[in-house]
Amino acid sequence: MNNKLYGNLIFELSHSGRRGYSLPKNRFGHHEIPVEMRRENDAELPECDEMTVVRHYTNHSENNFGVNNGFYPLGSCTMKYNPTINEEIAAMPDFQELHPLQPSDTCQGALEVYYDLQQSLAELTGMSEFTLNPCAGAHGELTGLMIIRSYHQSRHDDKRIKVIVPDSAHGTNPASAAVCGLEVVEVKSTPEGIVDVEDLKGLLDDSVAAMMMTNPNTLGLFEKEIPEIARLVHACGALMYYDGANLNPMLGECRPGDMGFDVMHVNLHKTFSTPHGGGGPGSGPVGVRKGLEEFLPSPRVIHENGKYEIDRKAKGISVGAFLGNFAVILRAYAYILSLGKENIKMVGPLATLNANYIKECLKDVYELPIQGLCKHEFVFNGLKDKSTGVTTMDVAKRLLDYGYHAPTIYFPLLFHEAMMIEPTENESKDTIDGFIDVLRKIANEALETPDVVKTAPHNTPITRVDDVLAAKHPIVTYKQMINDND
Repeated sequence: MNNKLYGNLIFELSHSGRRGYSLPKNRFGHHEIPVEMRRENDAELPECDEMTVVRHYTNHSENNFGVNNGFYPLGSCTMKYNPTINEEIAAMPDFQELHPLQPSDTCQGALEVYYDLQQSLAELTGMSEFTLNPCAGAHGELTGLMIIRSYHQSRHDDKRIKVIVPDSAHGTNPASAAVCGLEVVEVKSTPEGIVDVEDLKGLLDDSVAAMMMTNPNTLGLFEKEIPEIARLVHACGALMYYDGANLNPMLGECRPGDMGFDVMHVNLHKTFSTPHGGGGPGSGPVGVRKGLEEFLPSPRVIHENGKYEIDRKAKGISVGAFLGNFAVILRAYAYILSLGKENIKMVGPLATLNANYIKECLKDVYELPIQGLCKHEFVFNGLKDKSTGVTTMDVAKRLLDYGYHAPTIYFPLLFHEAMMIEPTENESKDTIDGFIDVLRKIANEALETPDVVKTAPHNTPITRVDDVLAAKHPIVTYKQMINDND
């Protein structure tokens, strides 16, 4: 079959089953594609058999890496395993076939999921009420800052245009503030890696709208001065914003609302075990303390007279037409219910135990810039012995040869050779011990055969690429790839 005819046949098959659409038929009773819709040129499809196609994509899929393949110690991102039962629930036809505009009477079960998850998140974080509208963590940050700005505007306090952000913050913090039209002011960290309260005092005045904090911070350290920071920020009339990216180690142990935070977002795709990576999917619910509920975005799910309704009349901001990423919300809800009130308290301590175990086992061969107890993640500053010239990038590339995904590298920017490792709570000791053994082996290779590490990876389909060239001149079209190969 030639490509022109094959392309037309695909069109016919893909359209013939659509509701309300029927192709005209010829005198033999066969569907006939209208002349104006027919191909003039061959479809750009390879001439090959089905077996070749299946093997091609199967082999490609085996080059992908995820938590289903092996250990994924990506720091600051909590690449937690998503239980298969969550996927089965999210794939149930009664959930998949819902439409966001159908009458609330016909989707009471789904609305109950929304409402119950809002209540669960409020209980777990110490907030008063949540919205599930935001579709990503950064989207949640922006929503939270919009809420804060709306709060100040409602008080005719328009001069509050500054947001204080620690120098160790996630990059989305200053980006979200800038997108919201706010001015970013950086506060320094102490040599111990936590917010410098004395530096903060000099930044607080009546132009500050909020302070954004992550706790534990991106160094994996608990910000022990939060009560004093919250007192100072509130005293100048500003609000405290909690970046929930690192909520995982605090789950069941302590709550941002009890620390003095006023607004926060939660990364469902991190703390509550739903898939993420590669740009999506995601979900970034936003919670507020009591007194700020009116500023939450519309629409919202409410429960009145034994019935769940979608309230589209809320006076708050608007960040999306619908109620967020339902499939991710459903997975998070299933995860919370499967753990229950008691087991969810184990998440934080186990994540903390695993991170500290790795840190203590490797600090003799990798430089640990900040000593002491970490939480769910920690940061090495490259190899302890710098004489070999082996960099953090080299170590990360060599890990690929041993079948491990690399940790986060060169972030946070406080350390030149940063290597951020986060094991999560659900990795076994055997898995963690294997990772430790490989990192020790790479440290020995750096001393004995440094060129092997510097030229890694050796066992992957491609070796090192020019990252700068790839970022500045990406090839994103099939035609360009063909031309480039020619």
